[in-house]
Order: sequence, then structure tokens, then C-alpha cells
Amino acid sequence: MNEAVVEATDLVLGYQGVIALDRSTFTVPSGMVTAVIGPNGSGKSTLLNAIAGLVQPISGSLWVTPGARVAYVLQTTKVNDALPISVAEVVAMGRFGTAGAYGRLGPADLHAIQEAMERTGIAHLSKQSLHQLSGGQRQRVFVAQGLAQEHDILLLDEPLTGIDLTTAIAIDEIVHEEVAEGGAVVITTHDLSEAGVADHVLLLSGRVVASGPPSEVLAPDHLVDAYGAALLHLDGDRIFLDDAAHDPADTRHVHRQRSIHTESSLEDTHGE
Repeated sequence: MNEAVVEATDLVLGYQGVIALDRSTFTVPSGMVTAVIGPNGSGKSTLLNAIAGLVQPISGSLWVTPGARVAYVLQTTKVNDALPISVAEVVAMGRFGTAGAYGRLGPADLHAIQEAMERTGIAHLSKQSLHQLSGGQRQRVFVAQGLAQEHDILLLDEPLTGIDLTTAIAIDEIVHEEVAEGGAVVITTHDLSEAGVADHVLLLSGRVVASGPPSEVLAPDHLVDAYGAALLHLDGDRIFLDDAAHDPADTRHVHRQRSIHTESSLEDTHGE
């Protein structure tokens, strides 16, 4: 097992006295992709906020490797469409934390910005206004902003929700590049298929129900515990989740074995 970059012991998280994540003990390993999965409102985003240092524990402990740099890409980033801001300017915001005393970007900053845009395939869009982009292109811009930051841990909140296949491929490649370079990546998701191809999984339902390898964590008994018997339907080797976080559909949402590794599977994951 890889060394942990995050360790929690009896961790309790919440906002204004409302508990979002009750007493939980778990680790996030280094050099791996950790998927955080659970029903809507299970505490996934709150957990990322805590790892990023935006939320302090109510009780228990949350340890992040001393000196570890954390880059955080939020699920939704609101930008005023009337604001004349370019793609390059949005990505450059990722360097503001390391800019000099006067906020001036040096050669190293400019190199990081350019490299982040190239890795996400948006370098050719650098001068375009953000409001001119598609949803998938915008998602790449914000991922590039995260990559431009100096980081050892990359937090991605629902990065694959509602995007096109090309963007999903690009983000998948970035995730595995980060791991290959020794970084830790933590991704929140509603999709069992995405969680199933991660290296490590945290299953949440107002607490950490289970953590460890996908084959162990995504077992039916744990899923029933997290989602409730009324939400989980087992049909042979297929799993159905009636999760309000999924887009409305006339048929149930089917989770098949698949991967965002699109070279091995391009199957649609929606119900038949």
C-alpha cells in the first residue's frame, strides 16, 4: 500500500453546526487515483473542501502531508459572462498564489500556464473569451487552472459530469499523467463505473461507509448501506441506482463495468 497523503481519524465535518460527514477514519494514498462516491448530499464536496483547507474539522483529526501543495478544481465555477476574460487569464489565476509580491507573473509562471493549456488541449483557445466556449471546453479551462498551480495533490470535484467524450478523454489522460508523476488525485463522482476503475475508493453516506480497493468497497452490502435498499437494485451482474443526482430518465440508470479509459470501452452507461 502506498504511503498516505491524507489521514483522518474520527473526523467530523460540517457547516454552522450541521454535520455533513460524521465520525470517519480513512486514508488517501499517494501515487493513486482515489474516487469519492456516494449519493447526493453524502459529504463528498465537503470532504474535498476540508482536504483543501477550506473547512476545519468539528472534531477528530485530518492530517495532510506537511508541505503538500493542493490544487482544487471545483465542480462548478461561476464566471460572469459579461466579464471580458480570456481563457489564458482564467488559467493564469492558478498562479496568483505563487506570484511575486506585486502579483507579477514571471517566466516560470508563464511556462506553467502554457503547459497547463497544452495538456488540456486548449492552447489554441487561449485568447478566446470564456463565455464563448462550450461546457466541455470550460471544464478543461478550469482543470488547466488547477494544473497551473504548484501541487502534489489534485482535487477534482465531479470533473466528468455533463461533458463530451473528447473532454472526458483529455481529463482521463491528465489524471493518469498526474499519478505517473507520483501525485495523488482525488475525484468525486456519482458513477459507480468511474469509481470501479479507480485505485482506491471512499464510499460516503454522511460518513465513510467503506474505504479501500474498488472490488471490496463497491460490494452490494456496502452499496445498500450507502444508498439504501430502496435506491439500489441488483439484476444479475447489473446495478441500478435511482439516485436523484443523475439526470432524469424514463429508464433506470445502469452502471455497467466500464472506464473513462475510452480506448477499452466507449459504452453508454445509461439505462436500456
